[in-house]
Amino acid sequence: MNLDFSVVLPALPFLLRATLLTIVLALASQFCGTVAGFVLALARMSSIRPLRWLVWGYVWIFRGTPLLLHLFLIYYGGPLVGITLDAVPAAIIGMSIGSAAYNCEIIRAGLQSVGRGQIEAAQAVGMRWFPIIRHIVVPQALSVIIPPYMNNFISHTKNTSLASVVTVPELMMTAENIYGRNYRTIEILTATGAIYLALTSVLTLLQMLLERLFDISRRRVGQIRQRRFSQYFAFAPGTRS
Repeated sequence: MNLDFSVVLPALPFLLRATLLTIVLALASQFCGTVAGFVLALARMSSIRPLRWLVWGYVWIFRGTPLLLHLFLIYYGGPLVGITLDAVPAAIIGMSIGSAAYNCEIIRAGLQSVGRGQIEAAQAVGMRWFPIIRHIVVPQALSVIIPPYMNNFISHTKNTSLASVVTVPELMMTAENIYGRNYRTIEILTATGAIYLALTSVLTLLQMLLERLFDISRRRVGQIRQRRFSQYFAFAPGTRS
């Protein structure tokens, strides 16, 4: 086999341009999937039973069926019911739907990891539901949510390659077009794999940074609480010898 990686250099501008579209697909669909997943997670924890079952059904369906099927149904099946979308919006919607189902369960697990006693204590002092979620539950849940969330984000970024089936000219489709013309499959796919690896490596580094930041933040909060308790017991009546 005669490999010639010099063919990668002329193809690189096209691959990098397609990489930008891949990044847009990943960020846009993950953002939409995160917002929707948070709302679904809260609904999944709701005291309204029909709402809980409705969200459970959504998660069950969209986690249990492949992303490829979602993309086909939205892009090719949509026109049959009068909904016609361009390739990129269709891909973002299809990927967001699946992302929301996964993120719902990740976020729900993180939110439920916060002790019920803290929520009840906040309610006892008159805090409303939204401030409790914002100031008490979410900050503590983030340390639990980040590792699986970022792992899902990495997988989600790689899955953008499936958008090529609905004619989105992302990185993988562009690579296929290039090696279809120059017949240098191994060289072009190696360069493509290196770009995907670079993207996922950035996300891995981001995950490590976030985990470190929230670990430091959690320790500082613990130290502040410990100091406050120490000051209370030092000045509370009947505690001095």
